Amino acid sequence: MADAVVDTVASVPVAVIGAGPAGLMLAHRLGRAGVDTIVVDTRTRREIEATQRAGILEADAARDLVETGVCDRILREGREHEGIEVRFGGRAHRIDFKALVGESVWLYPQTDVFIDLADARQRDGGTVHFGVSDTEALDITTTAPRVRYTAADGSRHEIRARYVVGADGSRSMCRDLVPADRRVRYGKEYPFAWFGIMAQAPASAPELVYAHSEHGFALISQRTETVQRMYFQCSPDESVDAWPQDRIWETLQARVAGEDGFRLKEGPVLEKTVLRFRSFVQEPMRWGSMALAGDAAHTVPPTGARGLNLALHDVKVLAEVLLRALGPAGAGALDAYQPRALQRLWRAQNFSSWMTRLLHTPPGGSGFDLRRQSGELDNVLGTRAGRTYLAEQYTGWPVRSRG
Repeated sequence: MADAVVDTVASVPVAVIGAGPAGLMLAHRLGRAGVDTIVVDTRTRREIEATQRAGILEADAARDLVETGVCDRILREGREHEGIEVRFGGRAHRIDFKALVGESVWLYPQTDVFIDLADARQRDGGTVHFGVSDTEALDITTTAPRVRYTAADGSRHEIRARYVVGADGSRSMCRDLVPADRRVRYGKEYPFAWFGIMAQAPASAPELVYAHSEHGFALISQRTETVQRMYFQCSPDESVDAWPQDRIWETLQARVAGEDGFRLKEGPVLEKTVLRFRSFVQEPMRWGSMALAGDAAHTVPPTGARGLNLALHDVKVLAEVLLRALGPAGAGALDAYQPRALQRLWRAQNFSSWMTRLLHTPPGGSGFDLRRQSGELDNVLGTRAGRTYLAEQYTGWPVRSRG
C-alpha cells in the first residue's frame, strides 16, 4: 500500500507509532520542548482504558508525571509504598526501602498512567489518532521516513517526519522492520505463569506481599480500597475454567500462611486470567531514522515491577536525544540512545530474572535446587546487604537522592 493514493499528508518532526504510556509520554516531553508529534494507535482509547494492568512506579517516574506537567493525580490517588513484605519460611520479612536506600515506590495502575497522559495530550492540543488500521512505516533508512495509516472512517493518511518512533508494544510491527540479518533477539521463556485475579475485598496488607512457600509463589497487591489484585504461580497452560472460587482462595491462603497467623481477606472473584511472561530484548534499538521504545524493544517478567518503568525511562532518554538530533547535532545524536537505554535495560533484566528465580518454585527442581534457593532467600532477607540490594534494585537506578 506504499504507493496508494492518500487523502491527507501531514508533516511533523517526529511520528510515533503506539499510544501507550511510552508513546504518549514521549509526545508529551517533546511537546513541552516545542516539537510537534503525531501519534497513532490501532486500539481505540476506550480499548486501552479497559485493559486493566497493575503498575508500580519508581519514585523518579512518579515525580516525572508531576514535574513535567502531566498532572498531579498520582499524589492524590496513588499510594506511596515505603517497602514490601516477603514471606518466607512461614515468617514475614519487611524490606524497608526508606530505611535502606532512602526511596519509595508508588502503587499507581498503568491504566491510570495512560489516562493521565491521554488527557494531557488532549489538554495540550497534541495530535493522537486512536483506532487506526493498516499502519505502515516507510523509508525508515532515509532522512525522510513516512508513516501511513487508515483512519476509522476509511480515509488514508500519510505522516512525513524526520524521525519515527516505534512504541507499539510487545507485538510490535516496527521492530520487524530491522532486517533479520542485522538484528539480534535475546529471550528466555519461563516454565511457569501467574494465575491472576481481581477480587472484591478489603486490602489484606498495607504494602505488596511476595510469598515463597512449599506450595509455590504468590503476590498480593492492591487496586482500590475495595478491589484487590492477587497472583499465584501456575502452569503456563493452566485453564481458568479449572479454578472455581473456593479453590483459588484455598491456594492463595496456603501460599501466604505462616506462624504469625496471617490470612487474606476474601471476597467475590471478579476476574481470572493466566499471565504468561518471558524476558526479551531486541538490538539494535535504533535503525536508520527509527528508534524503538518500551515493549517494542524489550519485555521483562513482572516479578520485579520493571516493565512500565523501563518504558518511561526509554522515552526520557529518547526525548533528550531527539531534541539534539533535531538541532545542530544532527542524526549522529541518536547514537547515544541505545547505550544509555541498554545499560538500564540489562540491569532490569538481571533483577527481574533474579527475583523471578528467587521466589518461584522451579518445576522439577531437585532437593538440592530447593534447598539452595532457601539458602539464597535466607541470605537476601537475613542480611542488611541482601535487603539493601533488593531495595536498591526494586526502587530503581539512578535515583536523585543517591547521586
